[in-house]
Amino acid sequence: MYAGKKGKHRSITRGLVLGALFTCIMRVLYCLSTSPVQANIVSPIPSCAHSLSKTKGENLTIFPQSSSQSNQCVPKVDIVFVKTHKTASSTLLNILFRFGEKHKLRFAFPEGRNDFFYPSPFLCSQVKDYQPGECFNIVCNHMRFNAVEVAKLLPEDAVYITILRDPAKLFESSFHYYQKAIPLTWGIHADNKLAEFLRHPRTYYSQLGYNSFYLKNMLLFDFGFDNNMGGDDPRVNEVIHSLAKQFQLVLIAEYFEESLILLKDALCWSMDDLLFFKLNARKISFVSRLTPQLRAKALEWNGADWRLYQHFNATLWDKVEAYGRQRMERDVIELRRRNAKMTSICIEGGGAVEAGRIKDRTLLPWQPVGESSILGYNLRNNIEHKFNALCRKMLTPEIEYLSKLGVNLWLTRLWGWFKDVFS
Repeated sequence: MYAGKKGKHRSITRGLVLGALFTCIMRVLYCLSTSPVQANIVSPIPSCAHSLSKTKGENLTIFPQSSSQSNQCVPKVDIVFVKTHKTASSTLLNILFRFGEKHKLRFAFPEGRNDFFYPSPFLCSQVKDYQPGECFNIVCNHMRFNAVEVAKLLPEDAVYITILRDPAKLFESSFHYYQKAIPLTWGIHADNKLAEFLRHPRTYYSQLGYNSFYLKNMLLFDFGFDNNMGGDDPRVNEVIHSLAKQFQLVLIAEYFEESLILLKDALCWSMDDLLFFKLNARKISFVSRLTPQLRAKALEWNGADWRLYQHFNATLWDKVEAYGRQRMERDVIELRRRNAKMTSICIEGGGAVEAGRIKDRTLLPWQPVGESSILGYNLRNNIEHKFNALCRKMLTPEIEYLSKLGVNLWLTRLWGWFKDVFS
């Protein structure tokens, strides 16, 4: 019995030492990757909003707006996608990558890593090869949104989109994915850390804690607002009003296909532009089931996000009504048919597999610290030549796709090496 206790103490000590070392490494990497503060510039910075986008895309097809209208529209190519965390945003990112690459659009990419120095607020200086006054077509990597700075990158008529997810599900996903990078959770010794946190959140939470933003109102934080607002804070109404003015379309993860159809309509894209495979899904064994009581606590704790979600979920369905329910049902069925066809063409076994079973390591998704919980895919052998490139692109994870698009990810790669060494 004494030997068992001794072994347990050694394990705890080892965990604490590794945890402390891990935190130090994270802080060093954060300092290395933090965008330098720029000195104030006396002369005004030319805004892209005052000039035309130089790159308007190639091979764009003009489509009728709908089957009942004779008017035609040109696909929109100037797009801001505010990529929120744990919201199916990686799947939508892959759609944007493919569209931009196909039409030779100009992406505003970060330098050295796969996000814009998150969690620091976005600055134009974080963009690779940025020159004041120059225009880009697509901004889509993770950032902490800063509307004034983002507006300098694109023409005034750029379309702003984003995506939300049910905050209880988002919190469950975020808690499990990031907990080993959040020191505040390391002191929770219950078997079910998520349930223990939700029962006593103020015992474990501090807004000053390292990476604490992953634990409360993460959507508000991603949009650049104070994530410590309560659900009854009057400022939440101002946030909703601000975002409603800024974004032409807010997609909802729980109604992803309906959201994509509305996106197609808003951007004048084709159905083939929407093809997707679900990326970055977790193994079911790593998903915690939230009881009704825990779900209620998660929504109360993330009350500001919950109000945000309720508002934009309602606006989504207002748009569905305007689009036409029957028309939407037909289009969703058609999108599912096309996706099913691509699944049969591209994916070995017809579905996702565990990380250890992925044969091509360039198709291996980024894994959270200390576990391999994110599923990926294997390409079928002998794919017909005309589908081969599309299949590979649809299955390529974000980090690998960014590299193929020419982004230098040395900091992300370095962080990945440390993560794997200490996992």
